[in-house]
Amino acid sequence: MNSIKKILGVVWLILAVVVAYLGLTVFGIPKIISDKQEDNVFGWIILTILMPIIVGGLGMFGWYSLTGEYSDEKL
Repeated sequence: MNSIKKILGVVWLILAVVVAYLGLTVFGIPKIISDKQEDNVFGWIILTILMPIIVGGLGMFGWYSLTGEYSDEKL
């Protein structure tokens, strides 16, 4: 079971990188440089509020899983 947790830790870290890339290239920067006001506000909300929460959460969960913080021996 601990090996599955470590493998899923790598999966979560890769998912965090993918979400960061897509968040910046699809939702963040193109929306910020748009001429529409609603796109501009949405882009800033994505970049300043949602991206750190989502990427940080996935990254922390993946790192803790990879380093063995959730292992059965720690209990």
